[in-house]
Amino acid sequence: MINLELPKKLRASANQAHQVAAEIFRPASRKYDLAEHDYPVELDTMAAMVEGLSDSGSQDVSGATGGRKANEGDNHATELLGNTNGGNMSALMNALETSWGDVGLMLSIPYQGLGNAAIAAVATDEQLSRFGKVWAAMAITEPSFGSDSAAVTATATLDGDEWVLNGTKIFVTAGSRATHIVVWASVDKTKGRAAIKSFVVPRDAKGLTVSRLEHKLGIKASDTAEIRFEDCRIPKDNILGSPEVNVEKGFAGVMQTFDNTRPLVAGMAVGVGRAALEELRTILTDAGIEISYDIPANNQHAAAAEYLRLEADWEAAYLLSLRAAWMADNKKPNSLEASMSKAKAGRMGTDVTLKAVELAGPLGFSQRTLLEKWSRDSKILDIFEGTQQIQQLIVARRVLGLSSDKLK
Repeated sequence: MINLELPKKLRASANQAHQVAAEIFRPASRKYDLAEHDYPVELDTMAAMVEGLSDSGSQDVSGATGGRKANEGDNHATELLGNTNGGNMSALMNALETSWGDVGLMLSIPYQGLGNAAIAAVATDEQLSRFGKVWAAMAITEPSFGSDSAAVTATATLDGDEWVLNGTKIFVTAGSRATHIVVWASVDKTKGRAAIKSFVVPRDAKGLTVSRLEHKLGIKASDTAEIRFEDCRIPKDNILGSPEVNVEKGFAGVMQTFDNTRPLVAGMAVGVGRAALEELRTILTDAGIEISYDIPANNQHAAAAEYLRLEADWEAAYLLSLRAAWMADNKKPNSLEASMSKAKAGRMGTDVTLKAVELAGPLGFSQRTLLEKWSRDSKILDIFEGTQQIQQLIVARRVLGLSSDKLK
C-alpha cells in the first residue's frame, strides 16, 4: 500500500509554519483586509524570523524559494539519493500552512517572494550566491496580455556591460515592498518567444518606477503594483541563466519557473480550502448537523453530504499538489503534474470557499467569521501563475502529445 504520511522532517517544518499562521497571521487577518495598502508591522517580526531560520539552515516558512538554497553549489546529492522529500515538498507544506493563516500575508513575507522561486529555478550557482537572500517579486503580466506569457513586449537591450530595460508590468505581487524584481523581457523581438529571458532588477534601480498600487477583491494584505521601466540599467550578469538565445529550445528556461511555483500556488489554495472546511464543520456541528464517514452521503443531511463532497475534492487537490512537489524533488519532469495540481486546487479553492459561505448562511456572508474573506482571497489562486483555462490547455497538450501550434 502507499504510505501518505508526511516524513518527520516535513511535519516539524510544517508545524513551525502553522504556528506562524496561527499566532501571527490569523489574528491580524481581518485587520489588514480592512486596511488595504497599510504595511503589516507583523512582517518585521517575520523578517527577523526568516533570516534566523535561513542562517540556521532551516527551511523558509513560506516556501516561496522553491526549495533551492544558496549554498547548494554543484552538489547533486539529491539526485543520487533517489526517492527524496526535499525542498520542494517542504516549500509546499509551508505555503499550505501559512496560507491557512492568511494568504495575503503569506505573499508578503519578507525575502520569500514569488521571484525567489524563479531565481531558484533558473539561476546559475554564482547568481544564486548573489541573489539567494534577496526579496524578489515576479513581474510577467503586462497591460496587453495576461496568461499568454509568450506575448511579452518589454524589452532588454544589451549596451556594453549593462542591460537596458523598457516596458510596463502590472499586477506585480509584493512589487512595492520587495528589494528586487524578476522581470521577463525580450532580448530580440525577431526571435519570438525564444528570446524571452528573466532579469533580476533592484527595486531602487534608476529608471524603475512603482507607478501605482492596485485595489483588489482579495489578498489585500499583499501589495500589488504596476511597475514601469524607462531606460532602466542593470549589470550584464543580472540575466538569469544563460544569455544565449536558443530558438530550438524556445523559452523553456524561464517557463521552468512555473514548474516550481504552480504547485506552491496549489498549496496556497489547499491551505485556504482547509481553513474554510474547518470553519464550516464547526458551524455545521454547532447547528446540530452530524457529518458521518460510516453512513452513505445520500442518507445524511444535505449539508453533511455537500460537506463530504467538498472534503473529497480538497483531498484530491492536496494529493495532486504533493505529487507535483515530490516529482520536482526527485528531478522528474513535472510540467504536466504542476499544471494538474494548479488547475484542480484553484478550482477547488473557489468552490469550497464559496460553498462554505452558502452553507453557513447569513453568518458566512457576514464579517463575523473569515469565510467571506477566504472566498475573496481564493479567487486569485485560480488566476495567477496561469489561469484555469491555461492549465487545462497545458494538460491537454501533454496528455495528447500536441504542441502549442497544434492545440491553441
